[in-house]
Amino acid sequence: MKKIIAALIFFTRLPLYKWIEIPGDLYKNLVAYWSAAGWITAAVTAGILWLSAQVFPENVAVILALTGRLLLTGGLHEDGLADFFDGFGGGRTKEQILAIMKDSHIGSYGVISLILYFGLWFALIAALPLHQACITILIADPGAKFISSLIINRLPYARKVEESKVQVVYTPMSGLELLFSMGFGILPLILLTRPGNWGAIGAPLLFFLFFVRYLRKKTGGYTGDCCGALFLLNELIFILALTFFYQWN
Repeated sequence: MKKIIAALIFFTRLPLYKWIEIPGDLYKNLVAYWSAAGWITAAVTAGILWLSAQVFPENVAVILALTGRLLLTGGLHEDGLADFFDGFGGGRTKEQILAIMKDSHIGSYGVISLILYFGLWFALIAALPLHQACITILIADPGAKFISSLIINRLPYARKVEESKVQVVYTPMSGLELLFSMGFGILPLILLTRPGNWGAIGAPLLFFLFFVRYLRKKTGGYTGDCCGALFLLNELIFILALTFFYQWN
């Protein structure tokens, strides 16, 4: 339970640290519980969307839902997305890429990536019927986090430990932790949509393999920014795939 709470403290702005003391070593294993934290962020986002749509036009409700998630997470993953595109867009060598990603200033590549991400997320969710939009959020958020969590088992950390922004390097998941992460990541897909739509998970899995290969070639490993970027990109691809399967079926 403390490991799940550690994941909630790290991946959200919930002030659980005020009431529960978490040993520092537990934060090395929190990626295994990323998909579990996704149940909270997905439920809050979908809940805001559903409730807001009872009062406002659905386009407004989508913006409010996205705003709610940003407030809940503190823009943690969006910061990673911007840093990732700045680094890989502006850097040519591994050293340049890592140095740019660590810089707190945002560049043109980061701004463009955020505009495209928010625009696509808004357009995709707003285009779906309300009940499907809520279900899609509940599926894509934890599902994309599970797939993205696999990166720590496929690649080493690209920096030295002392160079990490949060001074934590994640420990690869054990077999049991991998099953736990998969359970929280895949269960919403199985429970909330029919089997004809389950194939949508193939798209983010394929992108994950491409992303890992790209990182191995460019930097030889991952960083926290890469994890955040991978999640948001995987989530968009998962939403695109689910939308396709909804229409196909």
